[in-house]
Amino acid sequence: MRASVSLSRLASVALAAFVASAIPMPGASTLQAQDMRLATEGRFRDWLAQTVWPDAQKQGVSRGTFERSLSAVRLDWDLPELQPPGRAAPPDDQRQAEFQRPGRYFAEAQLASLAKNGRELLLRWASTLDEIERRYGVPREIVVSIWGRESQFGRVAARHQALRVLATQAFMGRRRDLYYPELLAALVILEEDHFSGETLQSSWAGAMGQPQLLPSKFLRYAVDADADGRRDVWNSAPDALASIANYLREHGWKPGLGWGFEVSLPPAVSCTLEGPRQGRPMQEWLRLGLTPAGGTLPGWSGEAGAFLLMPAGRLGPAFLVSENFYVLKRYNESDLYALFIGHLADRMGGSPAFAGRWQPIDALRRGHIQAMQERLKSQGYDVGKVDGLVGFATRTAIGQWQSKSGRDETCFPDAALVQALR
Repeated sequence: MRASVSLSRLASVALAAFVASAIPMPGASTLQAQDMRLATEGRFRDWLAQTVWPDAQKQGVSRGTFERSLSAVRLDWDLPELQPPGRAAPPDDQRQAEFQRPGRYFAEAQLASLAKNGRELLLRWASTLDEIERRYGVPREIVVSIWGRESQFGRVAARHQALRVLATQAFMGRRRDLYYPELLAALVILEEDHFSGETLQSSWAGAMGQPQLLPSKFLRYAVDADADGRRDVWNSAPDALASIANYLREHGWKPGLGWGFEVSLPPAVSCTLEGPRQGRPMQEWLRLGLTPAGGTLPGWSGEAGAFLLMPAGRLGPAFLVSENFYVLKRYNESDLYALFIGHLADRMGGSPAFAGRWQPIDALRRGHIQAMQERLKSQGYDVGKVDGLVGFATRTAIGQWQSKSGRDETCFPDAALVQALR
């Protein structure tokens, strides 16, 4: 059959290119490694022919697009999180990484620089942003903040070819189930939007263009705002900005409602009240004694729902946030990311830095935090996902354990607490 002959030829060409590019080095271990890579590249070509092509064809990808896109693609052995076929999974080094202190996420020099550049771009793209606000209902400062955080307003170009990243991760990455649909989605983009494979530049994780959208998100939310017939989130600022706004609107952004604001939290109010499961009307929080750090209450209805956010427990600033804060988390599932975007948007509008201080926090290993989570879970506390990350459920569980143990509530781990929970 023509398909079999073509793919066989592709495999031969790819393997020949791989051998030619290898630098011969002495030593049995080096030769074994080269043999292993050659064998894996061969399996990769077989996988493309026998698995990827039938699934891509079902999604409307033509034979021509498939061959043009993948004929020269080889595995990228420099990517993280790889597990080649036939090899045992390596130790989960992510769990051993040092836990990042929340305050480090908000480096003042970076925030000040992004805010300054963002204000300039708000003026430069004012007419485009007028239309985006009118159509999607998302404030321009929020849109530009995401643009700045994801790609330095389009100034930082991606360094990877998306198809190579996605094919490698889908074939031998730890998270194959995540990346395989994204590889197929990238092929659909090439078929429908008529880009070349070289155009689809991405991060090492496959996020593409100035808004850093995975291919499946591109297909659902990317917008041709400049009306040139292409959703070019790599080179068109209007397309990138509109795509960000469309993403937020489709995930439930409520026009006219702010993301949140910093508050002063009285000592008598427990930090275990934090999180999206414990929302209450704004007036109730105010009756508990929470006050805006800036002295002025934003224009929210007293009956509007609000949620307490304390990303470092009592060791950092506290905030009341709205449902729109959790829409920002749909863009990147991180409290710190969503808070960064909201705060940067405020800074573009002239607001000051946080009033509260990020206090010194012990450097902890991710594996130690995971062990702490497992111990708390065994005692009946809800820590959320046991992943070595200190999310709101883990912070709340820590505060509950501290209160029950007669300790001061901080709702955040330190070295002594980790040791006590071993």
